[in-house]
Amino acid sequence: MHNTLSQQQIQSFITDGFVRINNAFSADLANEARNILWKDIPADPSDSTTWTRPVVWLGMYAQEPFVKAANTSILHSAFDQLVGKGKWVPCMSMGAFPVRFPSETDNGDTGWHVDAGFPGSDPNDFFAYRINVHSKGRGLLMLFLFSDVREQDAPTRILKGSHLDVARLLEPEGEQGLSFMELAMKLPELPERAETLATGEAGTVYLCHPFLVHAAQRHRGKVPKFMAQPPLLLRSGFHVTGKGSFSPVEQAIRNAIGLSGI
Repeated sequence: MHNTLSQQQIQSFITDGFVRINNAFSADLANEARNILWKDIPADPSDSTTWTRPVVWLGMYAQEPFVKAANTSILHSAFDQLVGKGKWVPCMSMGAFPVRFPSETDNGDTGWHVDAGFPGSDPNDFFAYRINVHSKGRGLLMLFLFSDVREQDAPTRILKGSHLDVARLLEPEGEQGLSFMELAMKLPELPERAETLATGEAGTVYLCHPFLVHAAQRHRGKVPKFMAQPPLLLRSGFHVTGKGSFSPVEQAIRNAIGLSGI
């Protein structure tokens, strides 16, 4: 199989925490998926006066267009390159979808955060989910653009290189790591990082290090934004200590906590 990512892109992933893949899936698949999603949205796609909510959250979808979008040969190759062959589980459903509409209202869900990977004391409490230095439970954060996303269309905000700072926060916390909220409270203490926006045409996918700090924002454009943010789940866990070859996800963590020369 042809490798999707160049060595330069892989190094950029290690350093910056993400890589953008254009045309990772087709615009036709994106259109089919949007048509399915609109059926679950209490609004009319052709009447903007019915777009009364700043965001509508939709869950996981397992219909054919979603599964096909998540499992192109381009993406499978990139998963192998970033996470390691045999270490990840194919995505057989796609979501969650925060569908964002043009609005003057901030929905209150636009704070900087890192997505968690495994349950805490209450599996039903998302904010209690946890993150540890081995990224237990999560191989990648992924942003699938199912509509064209320009700068005014509420693109996800990304802090370049922030995954390295988060790794250093998590390293002393051991296997239990930190909860989603515990880590979120510590993010303001981190060094200032350059911000970039996850823009692109429908079919673009951003593959991000699981520790990357990111945030939503208010939609200032004219057309609803459709994006899925599924995790890439792991078949076998990461290891960041010891000897052997390391995936780019692992290597970034090792670089951050001072193990790159060992």
